[in-house]
Amino acid sequence: MAYIITEPCIDVKDGDCTVACPVDCIYEGGRMFYIHPDECINCGLCLSICPVDAIVWDAELPASMKLFEAVNSDFFSDAITGWGSPGGWDAAHTTQLDHPAVAAWRPRHSVAS
Repeated sequence: MAYIITEPCIDVKDGDCTVACPVDCIYEGGRMFYIHPDECINCGLCLSICPVDAIVWDAELPASMKLFEAVNSDFFSDAITGWGSPGGWDAAHTTQLDHPAVAAWRPRHSVAS
């Protein structure tokens, strides 16, 4: 695995990363996006465009975000989506499901202006 989407994406899902990804390895869950570890080509385009700094290279993943390595890979398992390796995002591979750790994450509350 090279790039991992972490906590700042939860309840934000800006989506610029999905547009920048040349191999469509970023998939949409209910509360965040997930990078498929076997489909990512390590180009770093998603990292450079993420407006909330949610994407981290695995070698620089802080200990506090280490669980997101499993969150991203497990999302594609039979226990969550059952997608395995779809070979690139398409409309059939968008879901309201999330990894259990993300589903249980405390919701972000918007601040009224």
